[in-house]
Amino acid sequence: MNAQTKISSKGQVVIPKDIRDSLQLKAGETLNVSRQGRRIVLEVAEPERERISYEEFRRRVPSYVGPAVSIEDMNRAVDRMFAERHRP
Repeated sequence: MNAQTKISSKGQVVIPKDIRDSLQLKAGETLNVSRQGRRIVLEVAEPERERISYEEFRRRVPSYVGPAVSIEDMNRAVDRMFAERHRP
């Protein structure tokens, strides 16, 4: 998808509507701007995650109730989840 736009006297650039719609960009959304040679690259910024203390984490996450699970079993479960998410 290619388009042309112009830079305003204030340095503002309009992202064409079809591109905004295809990327589901909303007004006020943050974009990262970088330069790669003569290219200007706009990327949708990742939303900042809420940072909480360990104590707050313990309050929010219920204690595990159930049989003990070995490290090996946990590693196998994580490996399976990773493999499922990264299948072509």
